[in-house]
Amino acid sequence: MSVSRRAWIVFATVLVITLAFDQGSKAWARGSLDVHRPQPVIENVWDWELAYNPGAAFSTLVGGPGLPIILGVFAGVALIGIGVVAARTRPEERMKRFGLALIAGGALGNLIDRIRDGVVTDFIRWRWHEHKWPIFNVADAALLIGVVVVALSGISASQGRRGIVSS
Repeated sequence: MSVSRRAWIVFATVLVITLAFDQGSKAWARGSLDVHRPQPVIENVWDWELAYNPGAAFSTLVGGPGLPIILGVFAGVALIGIGVVAARTRPEERMKRFGLALIAGGALGNLIDRIRDGVVTDFIRWRWHEHKWPIFNVADAALLIGVVVVALSGISASQGRRGIVSS
């Protein structure tokens, strides 16, 4: 059973909104923040802190000169895979498609940075006093939220097939 035209419009809308928030927020960060100079939003909890990330999500996998190409190819293949999976969803799998659209929007946002700049713009820093979590961006957050939504929709669907959760 194929996904309806309306479902594709919703998928594309979520993807485009995610991409717009990601790219818009990164443009703001590049124009308003200084690299590695934290600007507190909530003291000891949340800072704006501009960083340019040559690695993967949340400033991980920083490596050699070929890594951006490998990550770019991986992101491109992942986007194709996400499209295939979304096309194969059943009409009632709305949350799964929503999560997939968030993942696609986040992956595309970071891929655009990687192609345009060779690095990904990160600017959100969460911390607890002196403990700092890796700097991230809206695309990273969308990827994480999308993965959680897809996982939860899979768990819910699995339980529903077993009769644990009524539909």
